[in-house]
Amino acid sequence: MPDTKVTTPYAALLLRVSMGVLFLAHGGLLKLGTFGLAGTMGYFGSLGYPPVFGAIVIAAEIGAGVALIAGVGVRVVSLLALPIMIGATLLHVPNGWLFSAPRGGWEFPAFWTLLLLVQAGLGAGALALDVNKLLGRKVIPASA
Repeated sequence: MPDTKVTTPYAALLLRVSMGVLFLAHGGLLKLGTFGLAGTMGYFGSLGYPPVFGAIVIAAEIGAGVALIAGVGVRVVSLLALPIMIGATLLHVPNGWLFSAPRGGWEFPAFWTLLLLVQAGLGAGALALDVNKLLGRKVIPASA
């Protein structure tokens, strides 16, 4: 049986990097690269949201993706990304359960929401950038 003190940091790493890559794929490649800024903003407008929300979501997904991959501010980034995934879940609820349904179901964004909560609980895990160390700041542990 593997020692969880050894494996958990690597499990957190795998989770955060995979979510980071998917955020980049959805924010950068899909929304920006495929639909374009104007197309994404138009889509948000067609849903009744201010069109600028489309640009905000693109920026947030790309920023979250980069931060998760690098392992910077992982707990905060995970929590800040929750409204995006909750909004996506609510948007897809009328379409049914499976994401293969016309206009996509709600299970995929709901699962993402849970993954973000798990990541926020786990933290960055292994191989994360330590911004405090990079900036030469000494951090006093909470238990001190």
